[in-house]
Formats: sequence, structure tokens, C-alpha cells
Amino acid sequence: MTCNDARTLLHAYKDRELDLVRSLEIEKHLAGCPGCARALENHQAVSTAIHDTKFHYQPPAGLQQRVQFALRQTSEPKKALQSPRRRVSWPILAVAASLLVTGVFVDRLVRFGFRTSPETVVAQEVLDGHLRALMPGHLTDVESTDRHTVKPWFNGKLDYSPPVADYAAQGYPLSGGRLDSIHGRTVSVLIYHRAKHAIDAYVWPSTATVPVSVSAMQGYNMAHWSGAGFEWWLASDLNAAELETLANLLRSP
Repeated sequence: MTCNDARTLLHAYKDRELDLVRSLEIEKHLAGCPGCARALENHQAVSTAIHDTKFHYQPPAGLQQRVQFALRQTSEPKKALQSPRRRVSWPILAVAASLLVTGVFVDRLVRFGFRTSPETVVAQEVLDGHLRALMPGHLTDVESTDRHTVKPWFNGKLDYSPPVADYAAQGYPLSGGRLDSIHGRTVSVLIYHRAKHAIDAYVWPSTATVPVSVSAMQGYNMAHWSGAGFEWWLASDLNAAELETLANLLRSP
């Protein structure tokens, strides 16, 4: 099974919709493909976020009683004596209640989802990947300080060849590399260190040119830029100034 075959079946596999044979094929592929395994983890993370209670609308206290009272008011005989302008019918009440609930739900989606920019989504995926990698045994797929060992390791695993450099002389030694999945695409990650701080450098092809920017997310520092045919993201608990120094080294090899 190829990575493309596996990626088209990950959702069905996650939801347990595949037959036994297909499930076993997927599991065998995932055991030997870190990129697809991380793609599955991303799918599961998205599914968990969707089911988060903050997306669920909780009606205010007393809503049921107010609706029942309004229904009783419209069904009592005295409504025939009321002015037509003030008569409230059940269909109108039902539509109003539906619009109220729909409006609140849409507002929740806008507030927590649709206002998120594509760059923020990518930044969150990069940070999530960095945090997963900090677990024991997850940081590197190939462990080496030699760029001539790390760079060839990616051959055949990606549809591009990432630039690999070592900056040990500047205090940022290369320690290895791995695969990860960002926005459904398998990408390369180079691992650098500064003292006891691990730095993940995500890199994939891009035609854009964007200057280096440094930001903070969930207590971690992030650096982002594009140029020379690649897009880069750095994630680390290293201080912002030293992270930007590495970004400038990678930007101008």
C-alpha cells in the first residue's frame, strides 16, 4: 500500500468503516510510515476538537418554559379576540426559535473556527507536531549530526529534497531529521539544538517570499518565513532572539 492509497482511507479507518483486510493493510502501512501515522494523529486531533463542548450550544435556563408558555398563549380561545397584528402563530414561533439557535451556533463557529487564518492553522499544526515529537523516542527518525547522512535519508520519502545544513560552529548543531504531516502533506523536519533546547525546523517547497517573523503560541516561540523555493517554520521553547538567529542562518545559508 502506498502513502497516497493510505491517505485516502485514513478517515474511514479512523471511523472504523473499513473491513478487516483493509484495516490490517492500513495498520501495517502505518507501522512503517511515520508521515502517515502522524497524519492519522492529526485527523484524530481534529475530530477531538470538533467534539469539544465549546462548540455545543447550551440553551439558557428557562427557555423551555418560555416556549411552552408561548405555545399555551397561542392555543387558548382568547386569541380569537386579539388583534390580528398581535396574534402569534406556532409556525412563526418555531421559525424564530430556529433562527435564534442557528444564529448562536453560527456565532460559535465563527468565533472558534472560521476566523482562524490559514497561517494560524499551519502554525498550530507545526506546534502540535513539535509537542508530539518531544515525547521520548519521537524527536528523530534519523539521528545524526552529519548533513550528508540526514539529507540522503529523505530520498524516496518525499517529492522534494530539503536543504540541510549544520550550524554547530554558530551554536546550533544539527541532530537529525524526521517526517511529519502538515495540512495533509508529508514534510521534512530538521532538528537542531541550542544548549538543552530542541528546535524543530519544518520545511517544504513554496514559491512565496515572506520575511522572517517571530511569534509566540501556547508558551512556545515560532519563526516563519519563505524564500529560495521553500517555506520554513521553527518551533521551540528557546527564547525568541536566539530562535530568530537560527532563522536568519537558515534563510541565508
